[in-house]
Amino acid sequence: MAPLRCLVLLLPALALALGPGGPRRLPALGEAEELAEELWGAGLPGDLPELEPECRQLLADFAEGSAALTGCLGRSARPVRLCQACHRHYRHLLAQYGNIVRAVGNSSESHNCAKSILTSDRLQIVVTLSDFFNETWEAANCPNCLKNNSEGLSNSTVEFLDLFNKSLTCFEHNLQGQTVHLSPNNYTEVCKNCNETYKMLNDLYNNLQRMNRQGGESGHSAHLCIDVEDAMNITRKLWSRTFNCSVPCSDTVPVIAVSSFILFLPIVFYLSSFLHSKQKKRILILPKRIQSNASLVNIQEKYS
Repeated sequence: MAPLRCLVLLLPALALALGPGGPRRLPALGEAEELAEELWGAGLPGDLPELEPECRQLLADFAEGSAALTGCLGRSARPVRLCQACHRHYRHLLAQYGNIVRAVGNSSESHNCAKSILTSDRLQIVVTLSDFFNETWEAANCPNCLKNNSEGLSNSTVEFLDLFNKSLTCFEHNLQGQTVHLSPNNYTEVCKNCNETYKMLNDLYNNLQRMNRQGGESGHSAHLCIDVEDAMNITRKLWSRTFNCSVPCSDTVPVIAVSSFILFLPIVFYLSSFLHSKQKKRILILPKRIQSNASLVNIQEKYS
């Protein structure tokens, strides 16, 4: 027996149990039975399907896509690989959500799949899930790792990830080579042999940051995507904290030059002032000497 039919047939029993007066409410039981028969005779269906088959299929597709994307995000949380691992799942889910928004049931115009699935209740779980995935994707700045159509990783991201993998391989290779001969806290070989690879990676990251501020390949001007930022953070921590390596900053020389110039400015100022004052004294004394010599000549001529 269908669930609804069972519920309708239980109405008389509920009326008898909940109504006050017990046996004195027997007439109410008869009225409830009549009401149940009238409801059932009105032609109410047994399962009350809320969605048409095509709408139900759209909902099932979205549920599967949401589960796939959720699983991908969870598996790619550490180390962060969200954008490179899950962009296909995300693009597929966007298409499924778009199918729901544009879909209308075939049997009648009143059965609109978008209205039934998206806005028929207060919770609006499908809309809530879609908003969550969109906000997570934007917070991770994944569009900045992808091409404009989000079909794959951009060329600059592929280049960066390739250098990142080479750096990690270099670290691992040199660590294996020196564990036998050197103490665990001495990573001289790592610093020496991986210096060039690390410098190339660091320079590329800085260039990507500059490009991104101006709007790079992806067309989005914001932070770099979380995959690239996390990869660079991991590499820098290994390089500076674990291996205690250091690379001279490319801005050090200009900073030192400017600082030295500013430091010596007072010395140059006072020296130039001193020399200038001495020159003035010479210029002022020279006419006096000439005048005194001329007076001496006149006196000699006068008494000669």
